Amino acid sequence: MTDQSETLTTRETRPDLQNRGYVLTRFGDADAMELRDLDMPQAHEDEIVLRVHASSVNPVDYKIRDGEAPFVEESALPVILGRDVSGTIENMGPDAHNMLRRGDRIVAHMGEMVRGGHARFVRVKAMEMTALPDNVDMVEAGTMPLVAMTAWQGLFDHGHLREGQSVLIHGAAGGVGHVAVQLAKAKGAKVIATAGTDDLDFVRGLGADRVIDYKKEQFEDQVADVDMVFDLVGGETRDRSWSVLRKGGVLITTLSEPDSETAAKHEVRAETYMAHPDPKALGQVVAMMADGKLKVTIAERHAFEDIRTAYDRAENGHLRGKVAIVME
Repeated sequence: MTDQSETLTTRETRPDLQNRGYVLTRFGDADAMELRDLDMPQAHEDEIVLRVHASSVNPVDYKIRDGEAPFVEESALPVILGRDVSGTIENMGPDAHNMLRRGDRIVAHMGEMVRGGHARFVRVKAMEMTALPDNVDMVEAGTMPLVAMTAWQGLFDHGHLREGQSVLIHGAAGGVGHVAVQLAKAKGAKVIATAGTDDLDFVRGLGADRVIDYKKEQFEDQVADVDMVFDLVGGETRDRSWSVLRKGGVLITTLSEPDSETAAKHEVRAETYMAHPDPKALGQVVAMMADGKLKVTIAERHAFEDIRTAYDRAENGHLRGKVAIVME
């Protein structure tokens, strides 16, 4: 997983080019991630090498770490986790876009599960990245890619949400959910959201037209005939969501496969999906951030050396928004 071309002389004379990263050597708890010295990645073809400024922790990261992600088998180890990165270009491959320059600000959604962003330098493919304007905060950008692409693709690519339609978003205060509320509202949809008592004002502030306290109310008693349910919670919340959809509506989820027989019974469409890199959509989200039309909420910031705490807080902290990992 490392490129052996970097020489010892380079490491000694350029300490700023000493690469380190958290390597997952076995499935397990946070101690399974070992901070190691790594060789510098090499940019091939249209790739770049990114000097990472910020990254983040997503549920997929700790699911892989725990061995609960079926798409990463033990035979794939060792791997580096981390789907989100922001930083500056350190080096470029020979076929990199001629507008790119060393030092340019970049944000990227790392598409390969075995090649992650929890390292000081990472190799990024052209189809994973977009340019980052100077007026977009680098740390905020470094927490954005996976949640934004998950929200975008769920709402628009799979759900085909259009202006004037209604959407019920479950888990609206979480990483994906709070971005989904903003994207749906910017599209011109009517946004109904479920959230806990402490998060009601937060979700209203994102632009939701109506927020239902799932701890005190049954949303199915308050909502009917919505065009789309965006389910980020699953379980009994999904079971209760079928009845609020109009005939011909759609339930989209990032979780387990919805039951096709139940969907047919209610005369709706239902599907699950996994987000993938989309530089065009990523660029549109960045443009919204630059225009002040979308904000990614950072719940906590942790230093790169304290990544195990970042994982624990992301997994167990019940936080509002994202956990950022910042290179010091």
